[in-house]
Amino acid sequence: MKQFLFAALVLLIATTGVSHAQPVPESEKIPVDIRRTTLVVRDIEKSLPLYRDALGLKVVYDQLIGGGKDKDGKVTPPTIRLVLLRANDQFIGAIGLMQRLNQPMLPPLTEFKRPIAGGMIMVINAKDLDTRWEKIKATPNIKIDTEPYRIEYPGPNNTVIPVLFSSVFDNDGNFIEINKLLGTAAGASTTTTPPAEKK
Repeated sequence: MKQFLFAALVLLIATTGVSHAQPVPESEKIPVDIRRTTLVVRDIEKSLPLYRDALGLKVVYDQLIGGGKDKDGKVTPPTIRLVLLRANDQFIGAIGLMQRLNQPMLPPLTEFKRPIAGGMIMVINAKDLDTRWEKIKATPNIKIDTEPYRIEYPGPNNTVIPVLFSSVFDNDGNFIEINKLLGTAAGASTTTTPPAEKK
């Protein structure tokens, strides 16, 4: 199923309050946006408690797709249910949950492994991770991988990017990092003000 995902796609989505999202300067824009990542799931109803309820993403689309009539005029049922959720932007960074209704329901996962080549890691930024974690931890149909702890990633010019890191597996075994950015995000433009002259 993961062939439908961008390998190692990193999404930074703020789930509450003022967003970390910041458009790049007009001079740096390109005619391409990362519109959405769609996860092909076993059972949307078992996926929603994490993305909609625990993380607070807003459902903006929930439709059955593919129904109609066959060549003999017989009504055929829908083959897909697609749910789209967003955080703080109406166009980019959305998450899709797609369930194939015309296939047998797969059994629950019994083994959860961190992704290897061909898999994916989704990174979600929650500014209120400190208080939201207990709700995430109590969510059904997920497996906790790492409780929140501080980690430092190397940044440019011998700096560090501090992050409150946590991770879970969703109902389909997708590896989801749920982090709180404590510094400046990688790739973010930083404007430094020269120090005032001494008098």
